[in-house]
Amino acid sequence: MQAAPNSRTGYFSTKNDAARIGQTENLRTPFRERAARFGNDETSEDIRLLEESIVAQTEKQDWSRPQAMAIPKEGYFQLKQGKYGPVFPKTPANYGFTIIAKIKPGREQTIREYGKTLEKALEADPYILAPLKLHYLRWVLFDIGKDTYFMYQGIFDTDFDKYTDDAVALFSKSGISTTFENLEGFPEDWKTNVPAFIKFVREHQCPSFLEYGEYPYVSSDEIKKALRLKKAFSEMLDQMQ
Repeated sequence: MQAAPNSRTGYFSTKNDAARIGQTENLRTPFRERAARFGNDETSEDIRLLEESIVAQTEKQDWSRPQAMAIPKEGYFQLKQGKYGPVFPKTPANYGFTIIAKIKPGREQTIREYGKTLEKALEADPYILAPLKLHYLRWVLFDIGKDTYFMYQGIFDTDFDKYTDDAVALFSKSGISTTFENLEGFPEDWKTNVPAFIKFVREHQCPSFLEYGEYPYVSSDEIKKALRLKKAFSEMLDQMQ
């Protein structure tokens, strides 16, 4: 395929690249026209900076370009207080957390059995966890010396605070207990004491320092919508044969 010019890199090689660049230029046009109308250097510079910010954000969240994000040790770039504590950033892998806590003595098998309980609950109602906007969950048990630890890894589309709020509401409404009840220090009154639940989760959260997304910033709803469209197109093509 013949290469076409690109104002940023000097060339692009595919129609997808051309389309993306065209969309970016479309974003720039109204700002340029507005700056020309004002004819004021200071105003024009403000509009230019706003334009660059919007374009940069659009390119940053381009799902077709795999991305990685290195995160500071604190788990955030700038300290911004949310409902329960520091706000953790959205990364190319979306939102998520990793909780590591020591399990109560003799509870390993109970935790493993709870995994089967959750499996059966989803077989009965595949949408029981839908309010959490999850992409993935991964549970791991591992030993450190004579103690056993539980690691809970989740990737989801809502922010940290909303996820924990929704989790408490979901488990309280459904009557399903949480496997966190088998962890040392977890509050026994967690269903009625949301701040205590949040405090436990926050204290046992281990921020990641690198997150990668093959299709960055795409929500689970967007993925399912794309798969439904793919299925519909496949069925349409089958009927045309």
